[in-house]
Amino acid sequence: MATRSTDRPLAGRRILICRPQPEADRLAGRLQDEGAQTYCLPLLERRPLPETPERRTRFQELDLYQHVIAVSPGAARLFLEQAEDWWPQWPVGLHWYGVGSGTADVLAQAGLVVTIPPDGFTSEHLLALETLRRPSGERVLIAKGRGGRELLGQTLAERGARVDNLELYERVCPDHDPDTVRAALKDFDPDAVIVLSGETLNNLIALGENTDQALKSRTLLVPVDRVAQTAREQGFTRVCIPEQLTPEGLIASLGRLD
Repeated sequence: MATRSTDRPLAGRRILICRPQPEADRLAGRLQDEGAQTYCLPLLERRPLPETPERRTRFQELDLYQHVIAVSPGAARLFLEQAEDWWPQWPVGLHWYGVGSGTADVLAQAGLVVTIPPDGFTSEHLLALETLRRPSGERVLIAKGRGGRELLGQTLAERGARVDNLELYERVCPDHDPDTVRAALKDFDPDAVIVLSGETLNNLIALGENTDQALKSRTLLVPVDRVAQTAREQGFTRVCIPEQLTPEGLIASLGRLD
């Protein structure tokens, strides 16, 4: 491996990025700026769901909500694209939230004032915010994909909020052929693999464990303890949880790897 310098802390690192697009390419650019070689193998694809009368009603009634939460950058982008058809000017008095800094950035680029937890990037951290601790009687709209974790909605409902889910996309595993998977894992031979969801981890195992005998010994960067535990149960021996899931947090974590 090439010698790294403080100016380019990832010089010589080969990093496989399994995020959906366009996040994968954006992250690749940041890692390349720090000297890394990157390969993008998206292991989740977001497919927009068809419009429904229920979804139209949710958008039409946006001004009746007190809180709007987007759970991912993809959810935030699709929400903005579709809501702007109904609201050329955003309703006043709404509290906007993003699960993670990347999601918050998408909302902020639309001119929204977004609240994010000061000390973390998960649903649990979001639920600890003062404005969401006692939402009894308030309406909450959650922009999300079909399925996924239900912690946010369930917890807020238990706290007395009126919660509506706005399902905007479904998550599927891209149809990568064996040659593509082999090129990403065996030929590229990554020093680390960025896997930022449990579903991404499952897809990596399904596509890669019969292709790459070294898969379980590769270093994984995962988002939270529950995904790390799943990875270890599946036989991965080198699992790292970055302190932050921002590009800067990922770069810092990658730079500390042996």
